[in-house]
Amino acid sequence: MSRNYPEVLLDPEKTAVVIIDHQPQMYFGVQGACRTIIENNVIGLAKAAKVFKVPCILTTVAAKTFSGYIYSKLQQVYPDFVPIDRTSINSWEDENLKKAVKDTGKKNIVLAGLWTEACVLFPALSMMKDGYKVFVATDACGGASEQAHDMAIQRMVQAGASPCTWMQIMLEFQRDWNNKETYEDVMTIVKEHGGAYGLGVEYQETMLKPVTYYVNNQQMQGSGQQR
Repeated sequence: MSRNYPEVLLDPEKTAVVIIDHQPQMYFGVQGACRTIIENNVIGLAKAAKVFKVPCILTTVAAKTFSGYIYSKLQQVYPDFVPIDRTSINSWEDENLKKAVKDTGKKNIVLAGLWTEACVLFPALSMMKDGYKVFVATDACGGASEQAHDMAIQRMVQAGASPCTWMQIMLEFQRDWNNKETYEDVMTIVKEHGGAYGLGVEYQETMLKPVTYYVNNQQMQGSGQQR
């Protein structure tokens, strides 16, 4: 799927996604952001990666002894992927995670995780030091406080990372609504996870969808606008 992406935009063929520690214990500590919104956004990101065949790596920390298993709806997006469990706060210090990223052959890495100030910040700085371009899906991350999250984002940006949102990433992959091979899947993700935008898409489809109605007991066909 070559689309001649300008170098300034994310190319799905050159990108991998790493989702870090979306686990119950980590969610419990998130403050300053809505946990359910973070959950929604990380699922949207994971689904977008799957649609565009972008490698997506899931990792957890101390899943069996402290943090709990990865968020179940996230695991459902990749039911056959066993999350890489580790003990290191910095996932880039875990050889299994590092190998999984290197094996993708991608140099653009999208990060999302809990908490922003540690489990996202540390690998972001380490990956950039090793020559990767890092993009942080800030709305699929959360910190122990709003300030902790914000300061971590600032530090990553100062070091060279690019802040993004999950929807921005998906639309950057799509690039053109004429890319029909991914259009329907993208619109499904929008309706499921796109908030007010998704509601608007669903409303439009409902209004334009052919419906059956009756005039003087005669069955007619028309758009939803004729009801």
